[in-house]
Formats: sequence, structure tokens, C-alpha cells
Amino acid sequence: MNLFSLKSATGLALFLILPFSFLSNAFAEEDIWPTSLPETSAVPFMFSSESLGTTVGAAAVMKGVGQPQATLFAAGLYSNKGSYMTYLSANNFQVGHSWLVGANAYNANFKDMDYHLGAAGSNSSSVNDEVFTDGVESQYHLTANYILPIGNAEDIGAKAAYMPNRKVKNYNPLESGVSSIELSPFYYSRVLSDVAGWDEPDANWGIKVNFDWDNRNSVRNTTHGSRTELDFAYSPETSEQEEWWTWEFQQSAFFDLGSLGNVINKQVLAFDFYIADTPSWQSDSHQPPEYAGIKLGGLYRLRSYGGGRFHGRSAINYSAEYRVMPDWQPLEDWPIFNLYDVPWWQWVAFVDAGRVADEFSLSTLHDDMKWSVGGAIRFQVEGIVVRTELSKGTEESIFRVMINQPF
Repeated sequence: MNLFSLKSATGLALFLILPFSFLSNAFAEEDIWPTSLPETSAVPFMFSSESLGTTVGAAAVMKGVGQPQATLFAAGLYSNKGSYMTYLSANNFQVGHSWLVGANAYNANFKDMDYHLGAAGSNSSSVNDEVFTDGVESQYHLTANYILPIGNAEDIGAKAAYMPNRKVKNYNPLESGVSSIELSPFYYSRVLSDVAGWDEPDANWGIKVNFDWDNRNSVRNTTHGSRTELDFAYSPETSEQEEWWTWEFQQSAFFDLGSLGNVINKQVLAFDFYIADTPSWQSDSHQPPEYAGIKLGGLYRLRSYGGGRFHGRSAINYSAEYRVMPDWQPLEDWPIFNLYDVPWWQWVAFVDAGRVADEFSLSTLHDDMKWSVGGAIRFQVEGIVVRTELSKGTEESIFRVMINQPF
């Protein structure tokens, strides 16, 4: 999830991390509650950007909600332009031996926000083709993830999926990694104000099916292994929406280059390949709304562009990262950081290349590709990976702070 995104590198972000986790310990010591409260941490923040203005907000996480591995995450922000956003998620609630269930909800109300609609989101479009309008957006997902009884999960079931560190035995999914099938009903909506000549469904619902083979040695700080994902999304025909379906394929691979003297403790090359298509696509029908379809730009692909900057029938994207962990790690000695468990930090250089098209053609998708280059500093705080990134492309530079690795 993106905690915030600045439209230019001149934005200012200020973080004040508060040690709210002491509350649960205090209550437990006084025996006010029959059981200990979940471990809780919160991060207030403030920033300024062209798109939102001056903004304040907070993010919080609760670990051990009813089950040791179950978590709740919440974030919200409000700007002086009247824009606001909330995000809630519940993750890793185990049901029986092999199921993990969860949910997430995103709601936003943006004032005078920039959107690239229709042809303004094509590969040949200009950043100046944007329109500024008010938008009300929402996304809701339920997730039910079945962990297949093979590989690392053969004996321990769903527990294998939320173990942060794993052993990569080989490249046979029957013997190594965590394989799963996830069912995720979804509901998306976006209502824009005063956009002349623009018409799309205000809401869309359907279901996603994800096939995942995660053969990484660590979900937080991967040094070797791979991950393979195949997604299908289907939205049925109703009185308010046309039938459409998409598929997406993603392959990641990680290579451990070892240390470099007494300066760098670990070097990793990380690669990611993504390709997607909308087979139901016709020239003027059976296309998903732009907010629900295939997109590039944002947190994970073409990171120097805003979220959903490019959209179309199909897309391709290549990403490469050089990740290093210096021997020098002073964070746990710094003020505020020393209140938390910060076992590592990571310096990253990355490059992305990709494009969208209104046809599924490998030759077209590899012609006139867009690109991004950038650098990042990432670190783990109380089991959560925080990443700060600055990326640059042909249109603009963007600074982001978010959680989790991009792949």
C-alpha cells in the first residue's frame, strides 16, 4: 500500500514515529485484560505535494489479533484541499489447517485531482493530457487463500505461508516453496465530477483467482529463490456492466552475489517480468473500466509515473534491482529508531521498462517502451518493510514512502 505519493521530488515528508506498543504491555502488567493485547505501533506523518497539498495522516498496525500471525493495518490522511483517504486491511487469519482469509477496504475523496482518461492514458499520450476534477474512489476485496499440501506446506499447512523465512530446497513446487490458490471477490468504484464527454460505469464487481508458487527464502528480504504468479479476473454481465476478463502473469527471480569485503554484507540481483492482457476486449465493448483493468505506473511498475498513468488492453513490464545491505547499520542507535527492532536496512538501485497497448502483440509491446530509474532505502521495522523511493522518468520525478517490497 502507498502511504503517500509526491508529484515531484521537491515534496517534504516529516515522520514522527510514536511508540504506542507500550500501551499493550502496560495493560497486561496491570491485569486489566484477561489476555494480552495485540502489539500495536503507529506512525503519524505529514507531507506536501502538488496533487494533495499539505497533508497529515497516520498509519497503525496491530499484530497478534486473536491469532499470533493475524494482523490489522489502518491508514488515513486528510489534506488542506479537502481530500481524504482511508485504508483498512485484515490479514493472515487462519481457518482450519490450510486456509488463510482476509479483507481490505480503500476509500478516497480527492479534490481537484489529475486523471489520465481514455486516450490520455495511452502509451503515446502526454503528461499534459490530464484533466483535473473531483473523484470519489473505493476498492474492496475479500480473500480466501488455500495453501496446497505440497512443498514447504506438506506437513504444516497454512503456517508455511506466513513464516517470514523459508528454506529453498530446489525448483520443484512439489518439494519446495509455498503453493496456493486464492479466491478474491472484488468491488471497485470511481465517480468523477464534471468531465465532459466521459462515460464509464461508476462501479464494477467480480472475482479474481490467483495461482502462486512462492519459492523465496524470505518474504521480507529475499536473497535467493523465485516467485511465479498467474491471475485471472472475471466480471459478469449485468444491467450496469459488461462482461470482461483479464489475465496477468508475473515472474520474479533473485540471485545472491554474496558480500563485498567489509563494506557490503549482502548483494542481491532481483528481476521481475510482468505481462497482462484482456482477451474479452473489443473496439468499443467488453472492456473493463479503466480503474479496474490493466494499468502501469504507481507502486510496482514504471515507478516514476503516477498510479494508473497508462492503461489499455495489454501491458508488459521489466524491472531489475541491485540490492545491497551495508555492514554499517546505525539505525538502531538513532533517536526514535532505537525504540524499535530495526534489524537491517537496504540500499537499492532500480530500473523499469514497459508499455501498454490496445492490442496483444509482443512486437507492439516492445516498441517505444517507457522507462523509470531510481534509488531506494528500505528497512525493516518491527517485522514490517518500509521503503522510501525516488524515481525519475521522461515525465516527472516521484518520491514515495510505502510498505513491502515491490516484488
